[in-house]
Amino acid sequence: MSFKRLIKIMEALRGPDGCPWDKEQTRQSLKPFLIEEAYELLEALDENDPEKIKEELGDLLFQIVFHCRLSEEMGQFDAGGVIDGIAKKMTGRHPHVFGDDKLKTSREVLLRWEEHKKKEGKLRESLLEGVPKTLPSLLMAHKLQHKASKVGFDWDNVDDVFKKLDEELQEFKNAVSKKNQKEIEDELGDIFFVLVRVSHFVGVNPEDALRKTISKFIHRFRHMEMRAAEMGKKLSDMTLDEMDVLWEEAKGNK
Repeated sequence: MSFKRLIKIMEALRGPDGCPWDKEQTRQSLKPFLIEEAYELLEALDENDPEKIKEELGDLLFQIVFHCRLSEEMGQFDAGGVIDGIAKKMTGRHPHVFGDDKLKTSREVLLRWEEHKKKEGKLRESLLEGVPKTLPSLLMAHKLQHKASKVGFDWDNVDDVFKKLDEELQEFKNAVSKKNQKEIEDELGDIFFVLVRVSHFVGVNPEDALRKTISKFIHRFRHMEMRAAEMGKKLSDMTLDEMDVLWEEAKGNK
């Protein structure tokens, strides 16, 4: 089944004899589904499941086609225009592949990328502009810090970041001891922000790391529930020590 077939399916869904639900949708109403499909794709990528990745890519593609159809109905652009636009952008920003430029390193490519953005009028007044405020907080912090580091606003090494983390932890403890809720919130935010910087120095995406830890927690907790049920118990009826035994068992059950 070709991409054109998918376009035709969308046209039918939005047509006079189409689906009532699909015909009611707007750009705003579809936003939650777009986010949901993107995160389901991330989960499939984490699981490294080819069939699930293929399915979730399809679901995300459907959302893109849906938005293209809505824009076409409003006389703005269609799917072909979106494809032509990104094709033109990518060939223009990769002259070392589609032109005569000779670039050998990723750094050279990034510098040339910035040059092309400047020619296109895409460079912003602030280096921090262009990071969507709707990003998950950890990912947003990661991107903002990465941009700031480009001009040298960064620690020299991870040991310096650890020192800053120790400092922020102490300030957080002080805020907790004073029971000052605003200070507690501020200092906790500072800890998260510094931890994001630690992730940069050790080469880990903080959003990916936390998402995988959450997935691990879910897996282990479900194991605990299953084992408790096998013993004819509920977790709510067990002591913390009994649950800790099941938790350690779950950790060994990978």
